[in-house]
Amino acid sequence: MFCRIWWRYQPSDNHWFNSAYHWFNLAEGCIWLVFAGLVLIRYFKHRKSCIELWYALAFATFAVSDFREAWQQSSWLIWLKLFNLMALARLRRRVMSVYSPNAKVY
Repeated sequence: MFCRIWWRYQPSDNHWFNSAYHWFNLAEGCIWLVFAGLVLIRYFKHRKSCIELWYALAFATFAVSDFREAWQQSSWLIWLKLFNLMALARLRRRVMSVYSPNAKVY
């Protein structure tokens, strides 16, 4: 359950799904890196909370997991992404409480 490989990208395979899934994950990883960069920019401008550094790191590690997913989908990666997503949700709640205390987060 924790070590199974579900999918592996093989450039020689001409199936459209494999190429689309591969490129989608690469693009998604780039988007998560942009989010990490935006959070870091906001932190360096305002320095309201050190939690933002953890928030940016969580975005960056999610990007790395997407880059890995572009080549191979495995059970351990899915679990890692789940824990990372939970960390992102908790960190978002904390960051939103600093920047927008009146906003509804969930």
